[in-house]
Amino acid sequence: MSEISVEIGKKIRVFRKSKNMTLTDLSEKIYKSKSTISKYEKVEISIDLETLYDIADALNVHVEQLLCQHNLQSNQSIEPLDSVPGFFKGLTQFYSYVYDGRSNQILRCVFDVLAETDRNRSRLMMYMNYTDLDHYQQCENTYWGYIVHYHALTNIELTNQESPMEQASAHILASYLDAPTKWGLFNGFSTRPMMPISVKMLFSKKPLKEDEALLKDLKVNREDIRLLKLYNMMCVI
Repeated sequence: MSEISVEIGKKIRVFRKSKNMTLTDLSEKIYKSKSTISKYEKVEISIDLETLYDIADALNVHVEQLLCQHNLQSNQSIEPLDSVPGFFKGLTQFYSYVYDGRSNQILRCVFDVLAETDRNRSRLMMYMNYTDLDHYQQCENTYWGYIVHYHALTNIELTNQESPMEQASAHILASYLDAPTKWGLFNGFSTRPMMPISVKMLFSKKPLKEDEALLKDLKVNREDIRLLKLYNMMCVI
């Protein structure tokens, strides 16, 4: 079987387990045998397109979440060359980090860029606070939304997949400048406790080492406080 089929089989298994569903549970939802589901996951048989949509519905995920994502070559892009800023050019997956002072830990996120909807806008999935990068779909919160590129700004608009009333956004300035990492501002509505929040978020093309240096960068520092007092608003430069 192809690499794509193997990846789809793995994702079906990861999402099924993250939903605490057995092979029998999933088989009953899509009217297939338990052995057939097992063969899909082990890539012993191919999945037709209609069945893939049925599985996505049964797992309550977008079908794009089951598809294989590949980073593109450096001389390619997911959109026309003049519409994707330098930091995001050629990426179908990127990462971000925030520091949560309530739990005193770094929250890590994986973003999958999915179907392109128009010239500078694409579908997006964000998997927040995962434990194992190899199974990042098993995370605390999953958001779906869109990434939109403007001349000097990239906006990410997100909706919690499990609680659609919970929405969040991220704003990244000067994303046209190519660099390994970029700072952005993440805004949302927290339920722990219930309150609106705004926190600085570090975006990266590759997973970062979670050490003291990263922790120090993610925490609010004196310069952040100076700018907050100067402008009377939370900002990230």
